[in-house]
Amino acid sequence: MIYLDYAATHPMTPEALAAYVEAAGLPGNPASVHSAGQAARERLEEGRARVAAALGVDARTLIANGGGTEGDNHVLLGVARAWEETHGRPGHLVTTLTEHSAVLAPARWLAAQGWAVTLLPPGAQGRYHPGQLAEALRDDTALVSIHHANNELGTVQDTAALAAVAAVRGIPYHSDAVQAPGVLPLDLTGWGVTFATFSAHKWGGPRGVGFLYVKRGTALPAVTLGGGQEGGLRPGTQNTAGVYAAGVALTHAEAAREETFAHLTRLRERFLQGVALIPGLRVNHPPDASPKVASVTLPGADGEALLMNLDLLGVSASAGSACAAGTMQPSHVLTATGLSEADARSTLRFSFGRATTGAEVDAAADALRQAAEWSRG
Repeated sequence: MIYLDYAATHPMTPEALAAYVEAAGLPGNPASVHSAGQAARERLEEGRARVAAALGVDARTLIANGGGTEGDNHVLLGVARAWEETHGRPGHLVTTLTEHSAVLAPARWLAAQGWAVTLLPPGAQGRYHPGQLAEALRDDTALVSIHHANNELGTVQDTAALAAVAAVRGIPYHSDAVQAPGVLPLDLTGWGVTFATFSAHKWGGPRGVGFLYVKRGTALPAVTLGGGQEGGLRPGTQNTAGVYAAGVALTHAEAAREETFAHLTRLRERFLQGVALIPGLRVNHPPDASPKVASVTLPGADGEALLMNLDLLGVSASAGSACAAGTMQPSHVLTATGLSEADARSTLRFSFGRATTGAEVDAAADALRQAAEWSRG
């Protein structure tokens, strides 16, 4: 099987798996004071320190959690809670039409609770601009949440410029940066973001592990209640093995990031050349998108049938649309950027990783040509 769905999940690397097995064998709870507990605590904090070093931040600014969805929810709901406690009323949230559902779902929930929510429409191929954001801000804007790299198109935002617009008004800025580590350069401090969310399984770490960056001096209430773990902001027994393995994986990913970027750039260009002669095929991602992602539309083809045919031919990819209740729903990202519902249903996303080879990309291009013929025939 040729795996080209790295934007969904990066397979766990051998280094991460070995680290996970090692730490999982430790018997202690990292919150316990005895020696077994402290041995677990050492691995937990080593993993956190590795992630912090790779991201260029103080380890004390990272909350270990269950992944990007939890982090996104914590930021939106936590900031909203703090605002309402201070002001006694709902405030205003600015986010975008192309966010992950982990942001859009809590945004919709806040709207149902009386919050004003502005969803910025994207420009060409999913870009947002500082002037557009500046016009959307209000005196009661409590938070701006805009992703750094889009999971479907790979479009990379100018996060530093966008965060600077919010900073002028003293408004916290959140970046869902899940798709960036190991591929794109990160500079959380230089960007000036207040919050950023990450998931370890996007860089070769284990699933169900993530990190929330909270700028020093920022007040963020807990949204779950329990013990005092993670500074009281994320109660519950920490995933020692997961955090340690995540740190090991990110250390390796960031050390090879420039090489990985060049490798993925070559792979995507090779893939696009291989599928260029498919009748009517269109490329959706911008040329400077993250090289991890290739988004292509085959007008008139059925996306679900394409995926099934590709799977039969030994290629794992994903649709530019999500399957809900057995019906292919058009991707909100693609329709927001101007694709028709029909074209959104005919869109596929191929995403590459460090282990992907040129031969695999060639075989995937051949398979897509054949799958397109089957689907349209």
